[in-house]
Amino acid sequence: MTVSSTSSQVKGGPLPWSGLLALSCAAFTAVMTELLPAGLLPAMAPPLGVAESRIGFLVTAYAAASFLAAVPVTAALRGLPRRPVLCGALLGFAVSDALVALSSSYPLTFAARLLAGATGGTLWAMLAGYAARLAPAERRGRAIAIVLAGITLALSLGVPAGTALAGAVGWRAAFATLVALAVLLVVWIRLRVPGFPGEPAHARMPLTRVALRPGIRPVLSVTLFLLLGHQVMYTYVAPFDAHAGYGRTGLLLAVFGTATVAGIWVTGVLIDRQLRGTLLAALALFAGVLLALGLGARAHALLLGAVALWGVAFGGAPTLIQTALVDASGPAEADVATALQTTVYNAGIAAGSLTGGVALDAMGAGALPWTALPPALLALATVTASRRHAFPPLRHTVAPEAEVPTESGPMAGACTAGGHAVRRSAGDGQGL
Repeated sequence: MTVSSTSSQVKGGPLPWSGLLALSCAAFTAVMTELLPAGLLPAMAPPLGVAESRIGFLVTAYAAASFLAAVPVTAALRGLPRRPVLCGALLGFAVSDALVALSSSYPLTFAARLLAGATGGTLWAMLAGYAARLAPAERRGRAIAIVLAGITLALSLGVPAGTALAGAVGWRAAFATLVALAVLLVVWIRLRVPGFPGEPAHARMPLTRVALRPGIRPVLSVTLFLLLGHQVMYTYVAPFDAHAGYGRTGLLLAVFGTATVAGIWVTGVLIDRQLRGTLLAALALFAGVLLALGLGARAHALLLGAVALWGVAFGGAPTLIQTALVDASGPAEADVATALQTTVYNAGIAAGSLTGGVALDAMGAGALPWTALPPALLALATVTASRRHAFPPLRHTVAPEAEVPTESGPMAGACTAGGHAVRRSAGDGQGL
């Protein structure tokens, strides 16, 4: 790839679909690796000689390792070329899933899950920043939406399909399939995803300075509030379903998962023109859903409609928040900023699950929507108040012209304003 063609792409050329789809498949693989054990509790427990609850701890181990490793590992690897780090994270998944597929020892399986969590934290810290570097600045939000659509597809289709595959051919074969997928992705990325140089030591902004940049803290706060409110409901959807008298938790989850696909599609269309307005609408819709669930969940048509709207709202919100974070940090610092967000994201999941459990024990399932509503309103209020830096009406996008993709190492490129061409863009209005 030449300097001229790359610069043209950054300035407004077509989206690099092959590279973005490869990154989306990486996101898909990460979610599958993280969540597949949750659907295989009865099958995995006897061969490993433990109770089903301890198989559930394999998901907890992944989340805990991701929480602890995301920031320090990302900071330690900032100086290395980006593509080898990305491939290394995927190979980490392959090794972990291979160990799970072959292991008959619960401690070894648990250790493999810790490895997967650590590499997962590294991968999540890279994906949005990589997408931002690949795409033209005015289409950065759409590129991130394409990459993060892999999460939605994993949740709505991948995990159910993986569980069905495990039922047909065994859970070890399901994990072996993930090994093959990760290895194939490494080949795809080597062939079709451009490389980027790491950050030289003298050019790296300290982590604390990244965290203190204008706009970063509001975006992280919205991440925490949204995940806290969401997990209060999502973790305990089964007892809430029983409270509503519907009795079809699987159908509710299917409706939610399908609706998230619609949410990510709508987000991809609107994000580069109306990031702030679309996020405000998504958060307001989520708050309205919680009100509806709190007041009328026993009306089953209302319950199904509210869950569908919840899926639409949540399907797009993480991508909107992630894009705002990259805008606030700039693509050059996106890996570190996203590592911070990964930590906050997992903290929100843990806090939401804990808060929902306390509310369920103390007040019953009917209290869950009212418990989730305050953090949802805090997220909405934070976005409303953060007009200047975090969620401006018109996005301040940064085209990293100094960060020209290379196949073998750094390449010089034209740059302004300290190495970046700064643009003020409301998007180009094209669909996905």
